[in-house]
Amino acid sequence: MSSKIVCFGEILWDVFPDHQKIGGAPLNVALRLNSFGNDVAIISSIGKDELGMLLLDFIKDSGLDYKYIQESEAFGTGEVQVSLDAKGSASYEIIFPTAWDNINLTNNNKELVKNASAFVFGSLVARSENSRNTLYSLLEIAPYKIFDINLRPPHYEQAVLEYLMQEADFIKFNDDELFEIAAKMGSPFHSIEQNIHYISKQTQTDRICITKGRHGAVLLYDGKLYYNSGYLIKVVDTVGAGDSFLGTLTHYLLNGEDPQKAVDYACAVGALVAQSEGANPEILMTEIEKFVHPKV
Repeated sequence: MSSKIVCFGEILWDVFPDHQKIGGAPLNVALRLNSFGNDVAIISSIGKDELGMLLLDFIKDSGLDYKYIQESEAFGTGEVQVSLDAKGSASYEIIFPTAWDNINLTNNNKELVKNASAFVFGSLVARSENSRNTLYSLLEIAPYKIFDINLRPPHYEQAVLEYLMQEADFIKFNDDELFEIAAKMGSPFHSIEQNIHYISKQTQTDRICITKGRHGAVLLYDGKLYYNSGYLIKVVDTVGAGDSFLGTLTHYLLNGEDPQKAVDYACAVGALVAQSEGANPEILMTEIEKFVHPKV
């Protein structure tokens, strides 16, 4: 089996009040995976416009495999209006429809996914029928499926989320997403751990991770729970922190590292992103090591 990791979904521009940056959760995950030396491809779509060409140039320069990015004549490149509150937490207005809402199924992307070691996808790309149908077809052939839940109202439906969770081998939520989805599935529980086990039983998925912002994360991996309590930082903005967390976690778990090490390093990278501007700051391994193993 190839060591290629495939990320599927939105690539776009995050438009802040005074600047814009390249983003989209699948692209952010792909870039962090790539920074650790993984062979990463992304399946998406851009418009035939200036923003699309700038985005494609960036992806080419980053070292990602860009051959599976489609170009749409009918739809423009994705944009998201980002607002930050006083604490640096982000809220989003996501333009619809865009090119990444219309990712077509092709023989090339089917062959790519079939031979990958992991297929990473999110919930946002399922908001439109075309991209959702393409995703469903690729899930039928993907060998290991990692579901990154990103609830962006009003761009999701509970029935679609439940279907995607059933298809996934690994699911990542944040704590608010866990409680919302579990409650809609009928969970009577109030703790994170109880709801993790409830979701695990309902979806037959025994690999689930919950991020808790500055309080770290909880990882269920093959029946055992692993914890990290977070790292003390000054938040600049939270854009992309969860994506880099997932990219780091995926890297370590796919390489057979101990799950405790994986969640510790993932939390460190997520914290380093949150204390920087934008979704994809360069992070050196020495910086990560200082977070995980601080000198006392």
